[in-house]
Amino acid sequence: MTVRHDGRQPDELRPISVERPFRSAAPGSVLIAAGGTAILCTASIDEEIPPWKKDVENPSGWVTAEYNMLPGSTSPRKRRDRSGKIDGRSTEIQRLIGRSLRSVVDMAALGPRTINVDCDVLEADGGTRTLSITGGFIALVDAVAAIEGLNGQAKRVFTASVAAVSVGMFDRQILLDLNYHEDSRADVDMNVVMTGSGQFVEVQGTAEGQTFSRQELDQQLAVAEAGIAGLTAIQREILGEKWPLDSLG
Repeated sequence: MTVRHDGRQPDELRPISVERPFRSAAPGSVLIAAGGTAILCTASIDEEIPPWKKDVENPSGWVTAEYNMLPGSTSPRKRRDRSGKIDGRSTEIQRLIGRSLRSVVDMAALGPRTINVDCDVLEADGGTRTLSITGGFIALVDAVAAIEGLNGQAKRVFTASVAAVSVGMFDRQILLDLNYHEDSRADVDMNVVMTGSGQFVEVQGTAEGQTFSRQELDQQLAVAEAGIAGLTAIQREILGEKWPLDSLG
């Protein structure tokens, strides 16, 4: 197997570190880093729900997400979003994060409340959207565990765990968890979101330089699946007794 410029094997994740809880007023707060990418994920509870979710007979909750790259997270400096204006890339990413987290939440069990998951990129070296999902799930679990109204039934809120990872091809070689150096030169760039039980939530794949075959697609998905299994194991270890599921599956 070809060794990458950072010393990893093609199918190896970047070193992951998680600081939990991080300094925050939010009940869920995680500083998660993968290689040179670092993201602060916080989860806050709002006892209100969107108007379109209100149902007197069957009240249910909502999970939403916001994503932001801080000015010093990249070089050159990223301009700060002002006056509520969010660039198209940030909008697309935060929608992906929200969809991914909602896919493993039982909204009826959550009850009529909203959990806002904020993902602020402190340093960007590739994979910010996928790491936001992986870290956002940990923060979300902590926030749900802090809800007094659930009366110790927080585990019923989650139907599965969720994590995400990037995968791509460079000179026909499949690489897992691309950093910026690799992502900016990749022939194929793909983001894969899966549950801990191995179900797909979302797959975003693009031929950046060369097209790819169905066989190569399947190979990339298999590498991503193995990577997400590793991320799920990390999530479970970090959450410990708060892990909301009986098994990895």
